[in-house]
Amino acid sequence: MHLNSFLLDQTVIALRTILPLDYPADTVLRRFFHDHPKLGVNDRAFIAETVFDILRHRLFLEHCVDIMTPRALLLAYLVRFNGTNLRELKDWAKDSEIKWLKTVKAIAMETQPLAVQAEFPDWLMEKLRLFMPDTEILRLGISLQKSAPLDLRVNTLLEKREQVLEIFAQDGIQAEAMMFSPCGIRLCDKPAINRHPLFLSGKIEVQDEGSQLLGYLLAPRRGEMVVDFCAGAGGKTLLLGALMHSKGRLYAFDTSEKRLNNLKPRLKRSGLSNVHIQRITSENDPRIKRLQGKIDRVLVDAPCSGLGTLRRNPDLKWRQSGHSIEELKVKQASILSAAATLIKPEGRLVYATCSFLLEENQEIITDFIEKNPGFELLNCEALLAEQRITVLTGQFLQLSPATHHTDGFFAAALVRSSKKT
Repeated sequence: MHLNSFLLDQTVIALRTILPLDYPADTVLRRFFHDHPKLGVNDRAFIAETVFDILRHRLFLEHCVDIMTPRALLLAYLVRFNGTNLRELKDWAKDSEIKWLKTVKAIAMETQPLAVQAEFPDWLMEKLRLFMPDTEILRLGISLQKSAPLDLRVNTLLEKREQVLEIFAQDGIQAEAMMFSPCGIRLCDKPAINRHPLFLSGKIEVQDEGSQLLGYLLAPRRGEMVVDFCAGAGGKTLLLGALMHSKGRLYAFDTSEKRLNNLKPRLKRSGLSNVHIQRITSENDPRIKRLQGKIDRVLVDAPCSGLGTLRRNPDLKWRQSGHSIEELKVKQASILSAAATLIKPEGRLVYATCSFLLEENQEIITDFIEKNPGFELLNCEALLAEQRITVLTGQFLQLSPATHHTDGFFAAALVRSSKKT
């Protein structure tokens, strides 16, 4: 894309708006585009990709500049990570900036501290070093600096994956079947898929492959009573409904009316008739108490740090902190405890986060089992193998962009082994 002064100036303004990071970067960027309606489609794409890439490489870029300004970060990013030639910047950059940029280009990445190479702030490095060797931290960090692919889930209630792949091929959209998810498709590029007839007719949804595997881990059957405890905008709810062949009863609980409202048009497109959307005030809502001991399967995709989504949301590592993780742990334990009361004898409970931190994952599960001896851990690898899905992660499902090319989802599967205790 040709870089002109107008586009570069607008990118600096966008960066200046976002960099306080008081709010999610994607939310602020949407507002920025709303306030700048003259920006074209290509301009918006460049600004969005550049801003998010700068957030991915922020630690290195900060090491390159003496005074951290949005302009300096943009210049360093363009030369170092965007492959921009210095000649392309001569009409916008000052002579002193061009001279400095030559030194930026020459910096050897391997000479930088591990935190800079991995792009993890100090608070996160401290936590990772408790359970991960430096080589693994670096591998994880590098994988999270890449942009995430566009993953789709085929609504098997309305269409088969093979047919969707054929239609994409006819439309010139490069796509391939996913390695793990039986209903997943990964696109090679990022077309405006929300305008495609397959999307508009509910035959495909945007959903990361890791998120799809959570549905197969829960493995709901037709005719069962199932709860998606933290449904959000309902991506996993719709998958669960399709796995149930729209038979039985599927509750979508969430405390956010806004998120549940976003589920409604998706549900309408999906063709599902077994989903019951319910807003709850908290995990202790009376509606939950009425279902205690009656539910076959419950999915708890708990509120978490979201660090497993850093490819998509690189601002999270700057907006989260050790203190915010402590607050999340209390919430996660409380939600899991409340959701567990719904499970009938021999029912299955899946706890999931999009995080790779032990304290949000394994430690929450260990603590829960100590307090709830009526639950036993199941082996996630074996449960997925029953559905001909081979993911070599052992008892817990721990996905990584470095190994599995998915978001960093964690999951544990439990069964209530006897009558309620």
